[in-house]
Amino acid sequence: MQWWRRMRWEAAAVRRSALRAVRGPGSERNTLVQSLKAAAAAVLAWAVTGWWWGAPMALMAPWAAVALVQSTVYRSLVSAVQQVAVIGFGAVLAAGAAAATGNTTVAMALVLPLTVLMGNWTRFGTQGLYAPTTALFVLAYGSTSFADVGHRLLETLIGALIGIGVNALVLPPVHLKDVRAHLDRLPRETAELLRTMAAGMEHGYERADAERWHDRARGLHGTVAALHEARGWTRESYRFNPGHRLRRRGPALPPSERDSAWERASHHLMSLTRLLADAAGGSPSLRPPRSDALEALGEVLRRAAEVCVPEPARVPVPAPGPDGRGAQERRADALSDAWGAHGRLKALVVGEDPETATSLGGVVAETQQLLYTLEPEGTRS
Repeated sequence: MQWWRRMRWEAAAVRRSALRAVRGPGSERNTLVQSLKAAAAAVLAWAVTGWWWGAPMALMAPWAAVALVQSTVYRSLVSAVQQVAVIGFGAVLAAGAAAATGNTTVAMALVLPLTVLMGNWTRFGTQGLYAPTTALFVLAYGSTSFADVGHRLLETLIGALIGIGVNALVLPPVHLKDVRAHLDRLPRETAELLRTMAAGMEHGYERADAERWHDRARGLHGTVAALHEARGWTRESYRFNPGHRLRRRGPALPPSERDSAWERASHHLMSLTRLLADAAGGSPSLRPPRSDALEALGEVLRRAAEVCVPEPARVPVPAPGPDGRGAQERRADALSDAWGAHGRLKALVVGEDPETATSLGGVVAETQQLLYTLEPEGTRS
């Protein structure tokens, strides 16, 4: 019955993805749009080469078109160059081998090792597979004359142009939403983790609690890596994209300099949670801090959570909140309170015995680095 549960889980996941694609923008809708564009490009390429032109192997055109509706227009162009190169290589090599040997089986034995090796060359990426498959098509169909090879290349070129054109002119992909989603997710999840840790300091935490916090901190680091990747996709999606200025882009993204700050914050949280885990349990490798130190640490973490807010986009300053203060003012107050609590925590190190001072000093150092990392740009004295 394990396979049945797995199938039900997969079906539920597909259903959730389909609902998200229908309900609003997101990665699921982007995937749906690109899939429909690829299908439309293939049908159009077939209509041009198979129905209107009557090409002898019109399959090559939709085959090329569906593969070239890529995640960005730039990637479509690069993939087109790679695809035409490997298809041309496979077709010419197959035709030459067939002419030299006069035997399809012998020609396959000579050509396929070379084309498979070329297909594995990283310079051609995922398009490398088209070298051996094109050679197989040419040899299996017996279209080995140089006129036939010219037809194959022309059909491929038409399909490539149609795929690029559809991708560039019909809702050209721009990947801003993924960056914004990660920029909103990082401060929210960091704040949630800090609040959970603060509650643990109040009520006493176990090693298992600290291990769970450490896993969540590692998850934050994974989100930072996803943010870096999304930034790269966004930059690439603007290259050779004729329609990105016509798309609704919303506010400009915050500068990428703050990405490294969130990366450092995730590292400090991983180190802090590792220290707390090592200082807990039945036989800790570090002596656990006293309850008054944990109370001060909880206050630091609670105030630090209030500092974690999404990076502001380049839009007019939002209206003040119910208390009459703006978001940046509230953030500055929370940061000031966090530094005050950190000062009280640091003062406790002096009166501790060497073993306790070792563990508490590590906690003080990591929280200090964390607060410096969370400071808004230009506020450090």
